[in-house]
Amino acid sequence: MTGPAASTQQRWTAPDGRWSEPDLHLFPQDGHRYEIIDGCLHVAPPEPASHEALVGAVVTTLRSAAPPGWWVCDRLGVEIGDSNVVPDVTVLRPRSSGAVWCDPADVALVVEIETAATRRFDRLLKPSLYADAGIPSFWRVEPGRLSPVLHAYELGAARYRPLHSVEGAEPVKLDAPYPIRIAPAAWI
Repeated sequence: MTGPAASTQQRWTAPDGRWSEPDLHLFPQDGHRYEIIDGCLHVAPPEPASHEALVGAVVTTLRSAAPPGWWVCDRLGVEIGDSNVVPDVTVLRPRSSGAVWCDPADVALVVEIETAATRRFDRLLKPSLYADAGIPSFWRVEPGRLSPVLHAYELGAARYRPLHSVEGAEPVKLDAPYPIRIAPAAWI
């Protein structure tokens, strides 16, 4: 590229070694999701509007049932060793640290809402990171035939074990991160 546009483009170079949290500040707020997993950069494309609507619906559901002092946040970063990940939804316990990158000890639940671009990360890699960090509950939401499907997991012996798969309009009671009734059909 030549001309005036070429001179306005921001240039950056990769670090000499592993990526770290300060490197994330190099990137624009352009809708991509920039995360570091074990010192390696992972970039996901911007999410479709339907994904954003589903994130908002899950946040609203969790907030409406949250006891006083609990925090429900979308896209709050979690620092796990050499990884800086950004779940779609994070539920923090009362008296959490309030750090820019939260401590996994403050996290009661992480939620990943699956898309074609994030499917393998949401099903395989991120749950293993969250489990290694000791986060007690993990939800994965995937598209269903008629409504989204919520897969709820709880931490067992160093990995998540499935608790419930919930789909449709009939509310199902879950106990974690706090007592809540879920009907995924209400999210669309």
